[in-house]
Amino acid sequence: MSDMQTDSERVDTSASRTTDQESGLLKASGVTGSMTMVSRVLGLIRDIVIARVFGISDATDAFFLANKIPNFMRRLFAEGAFNQAFVPVLSEYRTQKSHTEVQGLINAVSVSLGGFLLLVTGVVIIIAPLLAVPIAYGFTDEPEKFDLFVEMMRITFPYLLLIAMTALCSAILNSYGKFAIPAITPALLNISLIGSSFLLVPYMREPELALAWAVLIAGFAQLFFQLPFLQRINLLPKPKRNKSHEGVARIKKLMLPALFGVSVTQINLMLDVFIASLLTTGSISWLYYSDRLMELPLGTFGIAIAIVVLPSLSRKHAEASTAEFAATLDWAFRLVCLIAIPASVALMLIAEPLLVTLFQNENFPASDVIGSAGSLRAYSLGLIAFMAIKIFSSGFYARQNTSTPVRIGIIAMTSNMVMNIIFYLNGLAHVGLALATSLAAFLNAGLLLRGLFSDKVFYLQPGWAFFLLRIVLANAVMVIFLIYFAGEWQDWLEWTISAQVLRLAVLVVGGMGVYGVVLFTFGLRWRHIYR
Repeated sequence: MSDMQTDSERVDTSASRTTDQESGLLKASGVTGSMTMVSRVLGLIRDIVIARVFGISDATDAFFLANKIPNFMRRLFAEGAFNQAFVPVLSEYRTQKSHTEVQGLINAVSVSLGGFLLLVTGVVIIIAPLLAVPIAYGFTDEPEKFDLFVEMMRITFPYLLLIAMTALCSAILNSYGKFAIPAITPALLNISLIGSSFLLVPYMREPELALAWAVLIAGFAQLFFQLPFLQRINLLPKPKRNKSHEGVARIKKLMLPALFGVSVTQINLMLDVFIASLLTTGSISWLYYSDRLMELPLGTFGIAIAIVVLPSLSRKHAEASTAEFAATLDWAFRLVCLIAIPASVALMLIAEPLLVTLFQNENFPASDVIGSAGSLRAYSLGLIAFMAIKIFSSGFYARQNTSTPVRIGIIAMTSNMVMNIIFYLNGLAHVGLALATSLAAFLNAGLLLRGLFSDKVFYLQPGWAFFLLRIVLANAVMVIFLIYFAGEWQDWLEWTISAQVLRLAVLVVGGMGVYGVVLFTFGLRWRHIYR
């Protein structure tokens, strides 16, 4: 009898601990999501300002392309492969070693990462005209556009070094449960771009150069903003070279598969850029604006959940808590489905009204609305896959398995490249590029999920069938609401901006309300999300 009571107590204790951990994750996700939402709203304001002030032109295409280069590489040296290798090792150090040893790891990593990127930045600035030819081949027959692109690339590329060091600081803060500061930090980039669009433009030879300088200014601001908060937890990086540091060696080893994987990713992205530069003027800008709108829910919720889940999964793996590991992944995936599916449906249904209200004016005419809407729908199709990749890949990185996601990523990126070429040859233009990205994301997410099942570290918890039925019913009612109240998008062009904003608010708030009410009617309660 006492043995039975002991087993029962263990189960109760385990369930209580799991509930407490999940509630902590939900709270952390809420904090991260709230701060990220502030940044994303500012990002939306930034895009509205850029669209309305600069419009669509050769110069904006040049800026968006130049700004892509450091942002491509940050996937390797910042939030991408580096973060995925660094966080599990840092979490292990935090769990099993002393504070002094954690500080030693941070010091060694900062000098290794910073020194390498300083060298890369110097080389790129020097040989920028040579690098620009394969990147922006479509610009080479327009010397002024090409030269402007080279100048902008030289200004924006140092942002890579600054954002990589910022990502190091963010990873440390996230691992110690300080989610708010890293989540709000990207807002500084948006503030810099908004301010520079008005304050720096009068002093620039080309108005769009103000945007390039804004990126560099933001890099310094983001890094220096986080340093005082690291000082508070006594983990301020103090660069100290240590070639033989065990932790740095492990991080490099974990990054090696990702180096190969990201190289394939970069080839794919460069093919995107190469094809986009061959298309009609405005294609790069259309892709940019549609991608930014799709990133609003992805960045606010998907990335926020993944940021919170990775350190938690890393600790559960270190503690050998397989059941809690699987339960956490299941919780995160349900949350993704709850958010991503209605967001994807809504973006596809009200693409034009959204673009008209936010961006349309004499600098951004109806033709640009149509161009951006096509790629927005294509990107939105893959929203749930983009979010799922963030969650599923964390299930591998937390176990210090970087090779499997890389192999899967290579398959997905290779498929993406093939689809890019096929869709381009079939005349789908920039919409084809966005569609290929979404379809490749589904392939990536599906293979990651299969891998987690095969490794027996993830299995679906009870209740998925009824959960999905609720979501389907809620989305069906939301679709009827949006179609009825959206009307013909061409009518929106004749309305005043206040009328557009009011109707868009009705669609957004009303759609969310209808979705939530139907979920509640069919039995979904806060405790189901909370647990």
